[in-house]
Amino acid sequence: MSNLQVNIGALKLKNPVMTASGTFGYGLEFQDFVPLDGLGGIIVKGTTLKPREGNDYPRMAETPMGMLNCVGLQNKGVDYFCEHIYPQLCDIDTNWIVNVSGSSPEDYAECAARIDRLEKVPAIELNISCPNVHDGGMAFGVSCQGAESVVKAVRERYHKTLIVKLSPNVTDISEIARAVEAAGADAVSLINTLMGMAVDIERRKKVLSIGTGGLSGPCVKPVALRMVYQVAHAVKIPVVGLGGIMTAEDAIEFLMCGASAIEIGTANFIDPAVTIKVRDGINDWLDRHGVASVSDIVGVI
Repeated sequence: MSNLQVNIGALKLKNPVMTASGTFGYGLEFQDFVPLDGLGGIIVKGTTLKPREGNDYPRMAETPMGMLNCVGLQNKGVDYFCEHIYPQLCDIDTNWIVNVSGSSPEDYAECAARIDRLEKVPAIELNISCPNVHDGGMAFGVSCQGAESVVKAVRERYHKTLIVKLSPNVTDISEIARAVEAAGADAVSLINTLMGMAVDIERRKKVLSIGTGGLSGPCVKPVALRMVYQVAHAVKIPVVGLGGIMTAEDAIEFLMCGASAIEIGTANFIDPAVTIKVRDGINDWLDRHGVASVSDIVGVI
């Protein structure tokens, strides 16, 4: 077996396969399908300082080679996570990472500070790129100034590995990546969903309740690969790649484009065991090609 271990700053992953926030619940929902301790990391659903109801239904729609969603960060808040979910995760040997969102830098920082106290959560993924909320979210991730303001506020109160999730809905994603690196990010993850829309021509209405939503799935992979490649050449911190990964071959493309690790999202809705299949597929590819460590293929393109 090849060496699958990778590092995201100080965070050590037993393999480069993680789950994308919002597609894997709190991880516990997938226990019957995959050994959770077999993954490099599990990024739990978006968590905010206060509970959120999310957007009205309908908030999901299928598209060719993908899907749209406007769930809107529905969750019960960080205190619920700390009190009810976290105790169930502590004995599972993987990296538990909480995706943090907010409506102001102060909200982000307070939410992160509460998670900072949790011994078994070694990292957070800062979501400054969600396109499906009216306040906060992507509003911070589309300008250097906005991105910096959130990362600086969080960095002052959060002392573990800080991954910042970037929006593809910008002119130059490399510029945003450099801004969050300068503000104190330990790593960046990309891409979040692309803004999209679906129309019901029989009812002559928009399909989604708020009109637009985030596009994900295989259709976004070429865009995600391009952006991962650009950002990996623009920053010195590690890059986590995601966007349309369905197979081990997809994941290897991201690694070769400069991602140190990857996240699998929409594919979990199609095959709940896909994460382990991708992990094993990466190992098989490395063995067949005589590559001793997965790190040896990171950034070879």
